[in-house]
Amino acid sequence: MQEIERKFLVTSEAFKNEAFKRARILQGFLNSNPHRTVRVRIHGETGYITIKGKPNESGTTRFEWEKQIPIAEAEQLLHLCEAGIIEKTRYEVQNDDHIFEVDEFSGDNEGLIVAEIELKDEAEPFHKPEWLGREVTGQVKYYNSNLSKNPFRDWD
Repeated sequence: MQEIERKFLVTSEAFKNEAFKRARILQGFLNSNPHRTVRVRIHGETGYITIKGKPNESGTTRFEWEKQIPIAEAEQLLHLCEAGIIEKTRYEVQNDDHIFEVDEFSGDNEGLIVAEIELKDEAEPFHKPEWLGREVTGQVKYYNSNLSKNPFRDWD
């Protein structure tokens, strides 16, 4: 139940031509405390509830627990969430033995595109596609829980 991931900005929309899957995501936070977040998500036609712990110093590793819930329950729980629902389209891109999840945000975060890759180990090597930009792993302003309170449209 440990998540190891790295996060990067995306420099072009070239990833869209490489994507094998795409889904619309809505998510909100019942709790956005940096030490533990509780997230409700609708991913396509499926609902989820997720609890994440505080990340380690590098920001790559943290506890994650997730359960699928009926979509009707997820829709109801979204109404109880803190202000700032996240809207995005997720593209999945195969990259050798890894999959990049590329999130193109809309709504208050329109213009932001972020790619994440899950790893088995913090030092695990992986190929970086041309469209992968600067690494932002561990930078709190790029956490979805922060984007819900401090959206991209309000950044300088």
